Amino acid sequence: MEIVYSKAARQALLRSNKRKLLLEKIEQLANQPESLANNITQLQGREEWRLRVQDWRVIFLRQGDSLLIRDIAPRASIYED
Repeated sequence: MEIVYSKAARQALLRSNKRKLLLEKIEQLANQPESLANNITQLQGREEWRLRVQDWRVIFLRQGDSLLIRDIAPRASIYED
């Protein structure tokens, strides 16, 4: 499965102190999503899904054969619009 990062997600990865862990979990999500089932939830009222990685959240969409990573941020600030 191809992984596509939004500009915001790429910038968040560069700033993150947990970059390696986040990249590992995103790769795992693309290849073996069933292994992360306990940490994946669909967001209410939205088409996106959320992956929990310790105190960070990854907002993503599955589109055909692509995994679109929309945003990555600490839990406290990810849901603010």
